Amino acid sequence: MSMVNILEAKTHLSRLVEDIASGVKSSIVIARNGKPVAELVPIRKSPIKFGLLKGKYVIPDDIDADNAEIAEMFSSGSLDV
Repeated sequence: MSMVNILEAKTHLSRLVEDIASGVKSSIVIARNGKPVAELVPIRKSPIKFGLLKGKYVIPDDIDADNAEIAEMFSSGSLDV
């Protein structure tokens, strides 16, 4: 972890971002008057995993049976519960 002041961060932002993106640095702390105020870190994206819950839940055949009634409640403003 390295620390830079705000002026240096503004001046060299593209280099700092490239250092993070390429893995040269794992994080960079940005400081104001010597006190840390922010941290520049890489975004860690996890892959989307489709089908993890397949077979764990059953959707009833009549799931859409009340759609018209529910839509009417929202449009008329009468959500009496």
